[in-house]
Amino acid sequence: MPEVEGLRAFLAERLVGATVTRAELAAFSALKTFTLPLSALLGQEITAVQRRGKFLCLDVSGTWLVFHLARAGWLRWYEQAPASPAKPGKGPLALRLVAEPAGGFDLTEAGTQKHLALYVVADPGEVPGIARLGPDPLADDFDEAAFGAVLAEHARTQIKGLLKDQSLLAGVGNAYSDEILQAAKLSPFKLAGSLTGEETSALYAAVRKELTAAIGRAVGLPPAELKDGKRSSLRVHGRKGEPCPVCGTVVAEVSFADSFLNYCPGCQTGGKLLADRRLSKLLK
Repeated sequence: MPEVEGLRAFLAERLVGATVTRAELAAFSALKTFTLPLSALLGQEITAVQRRGKFLCLDVSGTWLVFHLARAGWLRWYEQAPASPAKPGKGPLALRLVAEPAGGFDLTEAGTQKHLALYVVADPGEVPGIARLGPDPLADDFDEAAFGAVLAEHARTQIKGLLKDQSLLAGVGNAYSDEILQAAKLSPFKLAGSLTGEETSALYAAVRKELTAAIGRAVGLPPAELKDGKRSSLRVHGRKGEPCPVCGTVVAEVSFADSFLNYCPGCQTGGKLLADRRLSKLLK
């Protein structure tokens, strides 16, 4: 969420009031809707840029361009877009959008697994991923009581999984859930229903504090600097084998089929290592 919010602020500052002059699809599989064509954006003014969870939503005079960058996608900004049109092919380019007089951007996706998704819709709520989103954890009305209700409703869910589940909390993700749990001093595999009142308060405070601070670091950075800015600020995620900056304990990792988590045994599990969930049960 924080990096997507950084992109939202960057695009809003530059694109609102500009007119779409080019919208060129280079990866046909990325476009998930067909009722409205990309050409519906042409000649229309961009009136707002919003974020819904990890989705970015451009309001183009009532028609919305919505995109989700997924794990390997990103946005490349141009003050002056390339004159040549985007061509379909095997490269990373998925979409090129140009809006005059602002500039434009490419949406790209590295790797062979293509999950970046584009939607052209009359309302962002038509996008299935947005329709399923849970509450925004930074919303003014999402207080500790609302957070506690989410935990209570999913009492048998491990808190790492709960924080990552977009249908329960919109936008946290894998990296920041690791940071939140380290800040709250909680094991990632602790069950939501087992949290004490004090632990619930600590977790809620960590959610708000970690995301707010990360957004503060992200907003104002250009897209090219956002990923490095994120990596440099993380305490435990992606830091396997490094000392925890809080207590000095070596950061540990649990691997899954397609992801991983990092945690500090000293801060979070009383010094105990957690077992790899592929092999054995959690060491409590």
